[in-house]
Amino acid sequence: MIREVIIVEGENDVKHLKSFMDVDAISVSGLGITIETIEMIKALNEKRGVIVFCDPDHPGEKIRAKINEAIPGLKNAFINKKDARTSKKVGVEHATKEKILEALDNLVTYKENEGDISESDMVELGLVGDKRLRDKVSAYYHLGEPNAKTMRKRLNMLEVKKEEVQKTICKISSLPQK
Repeated sequence: MIREVIIVEGENDVKHLKSFMDVDAISVSGLGITIETIEMIKALNEKRGVIVFCDPDHPGEKIRAKINEAIPGLKNAFINKKDARTSKKVGVEHATKEKILEALDNLVTYKENEGDISESDMVELGLVGDKRLRDKVSAYYHLGEPNAKTMRKRLNMLEVKKEEVQKTICKISSLPQK
């Protein structure tokens, strides 16, 4: 059993997680997240801890940002769009058990610090304007599929140094293409 309460977007996400895990999960009912829900998440975080696990789409990122802005220091799980989709929909409820467990094994904690990696470092590393490289680095660090600005923020939250990202890029660049 996972001790923390998992915060998801909808009731179908809750049902899907509970179908293969002994877990407490709560739905925030999508973009309609209220101040009362934020207060409940705050209380849960103080007692048991919270994992934010939103859908890998624009509404999911907005919900994640709203929760993390209101409550600093939360754990976050990310899943890639390709691992959480059907032909018409994207969401945690569509991900396999294996991909969900992988996301929960690679949590990212949002921290208040600015971090080591600057915007110019992102350009120098080739992560601005190169979505394929950004996707590979994001997969390596389990960051979801962020744009360059969000990736910088997430790398800094993990306290990853520029030099480590450089080594990672060299390492993944030498791997065979999938």
